Amino acid sequence: MITKASIVLGLITTLLTGCNQAEPEKHEEMPKLEATTPLREDAFVTKEYVCQIHAIRHIEVRALEKGYLQNIFVDEGQLVRKGQPMFKIMPNLYQAELLKEQAEASTMNIEYLNTKGLADQKIVSPNELALAKAKLDKANAEVKMAETHLGFTDINAPFDGIMDHLAVRNGSLLDEGSLLTTLSDISKLWVYFNVPEAEYLDYKMHNSGDDRTKKVQLKMANAQIFNQTGVIETIEADFDNTAGNIEFRATFANPDKLLRHGETGTILMVKPYNNALLIPQKATFQVMDKNYVYVINKEDKLEQRLINIEAELPHLFIVKDGLKDDDKILLEGLRKVHAGEEVKIDLKSPEKVRSELDLYTE
Repeated sequence: MITKASIVLGLITTLLTGCNQAEPEKHEEMPKLEATTPLREDAFVTKEYVCQIHAIRHIEVRALEKGYLQNIFVDEGQLVRKGQPMFKIMPNLYQAELLKEQAEASTMNIEYLNTKGLADQKIVSPNELALAKAKLDKANAEVKMAETHLGFTDINAPFDGIMDHLAVRNGSLLDEGSLLTTLSDISKLWVYFNVPEAEYLDYKMHNSGDDRTKKVQLKMANAQIFNQTGVIETIEADFDNTAGNIEFRATFANPDKLLRHGETGTILMVKPYNNALLIPQKATFQVMDKNYVYVINKEDKLEQRLINIEAELPHLFIVKDGLKDDDKILLEGLRKVHAGEEVKIDLKSPEKVRSELDLYTE
């Protein structure tokens, strides 16, 4: 007969037996984290500078004589060629002055010829002949002067260029020196930009005859890159002490006359870093505005290493100091680990890591 006590005893025995059976142990392997080593190669960093664009020649066209403006042969914004007529000042007064001086010169020529004939016959002295010759020379000089003044009434283009606004209209009374318009030769452009002192020193120290450091590009106001490459030709003599900058000048060809005098843009200048030490940006983290990486030591433990960054490239940093070429640096899981922790790594070549980073820029 099964009693209530025997049932309870059986249940207790079953529970104790179950507790004494050992559960199978679970062994989870530590996951491998990606790591790599720094990459050594020549690198180029692009610096940007706001710039002002100037025509290689930009002049004011002014009247050289007084008078009424008789004709305007050109229009605003027009491309004019060297020697092309632009303006004409009423020439009547200067034509009359020329005729007067020509008549005076004819009179002096006749007087000289008469005196010369008398001098040949020894009737007058050589001094009188010399005086007559001087009067003739003076009269001829006055003719030349009158011709010059008359020529100033025709104002022609001194070079090929683009005309700006007209400052006068037909019939305007002009004084000597009155502004008529401005003319810009935009076949080439002078582009001026200011460089901080430290970057100027870097430029001079790295500029060892390498033309790549002298060549620059121009980003226009619409964010497009100008289709011509410029060359840095001059650097101003003195620094601006108030701003700590010095002015550079680059020259660009402008064959399509796309850019005009007075525009603005951005100069893109390449700075070379020879045999630079490169690491992925994602391998770094910041603590109190300082940059660190995790280095895996010989015991496969993590060391927190302070590094100094020289410059930045897309997805990469150029390291100034703090790392060696053969250091193994952690690429992933930086927020999940801490210094002193032992890790297993999947070491990838820096070239492979670089190619994977480049995928993000395509």
